Amino acid sequence: MDRDAYVKKMKAQLDEWNAEIDKLQAKAKVAEAENEAKYEKQLAEMRKQRDEAQAKMKEAQAASEAAWDDMRKGMESAWENISSSFQKAWSRF
Repeated sequence: MDRDAYVKKMKAQLDEWNAEIDKLQAKAKVAEAENEAKYEKQLAEMRKQRDEAQAKMKEAQAASEAAWDDMRKGMESAWENISSSFQKAWSRF
């Protein structure tokens, strides 16, 4: 997969995660007081994962073609870890 296609795929995933975070934010607002802290903790974790993914996407966008070939495998591994962590946090809701 070339860099532009990879970045496009990453951006689409980030957009999806942002929508999920927004949905959970709405749930947190209507949650009972005892559950609100739980929601906020999970939202904070999900935002952290999203921010890490955005940073990786920016690294990919800024990489030269030669550097992209060298860093692609590491980027894919990091992206999979971030995605997995995000999904685990989402499943707790």
